[in-house]
Amino acid sequence: MGMKDQFQDKSQEWQDQAKKKMEEAKDEASERSSRRDEESERGAPRRQQEEQDRMDQDFDV
Repeated sequence: MGMKDQFQDKSQEWQDQAKKKMEEAKDEASERSSRRDEESERGAPRRQQEEQDRMDQDFDV
């Protein structure tokens, strides 16, 4: 095996590792986004209630 082949193999290995890391980062970002969406959906009724409470206090004064 010549040096050229060794460099090509090493280059291919690095490219494969980079692709794998990019896929993992993409999956992680997608997962974070999904969790954030779920959290915001759960928090929406609470925020609406808080806004309603503030409006009620404004009218009580």
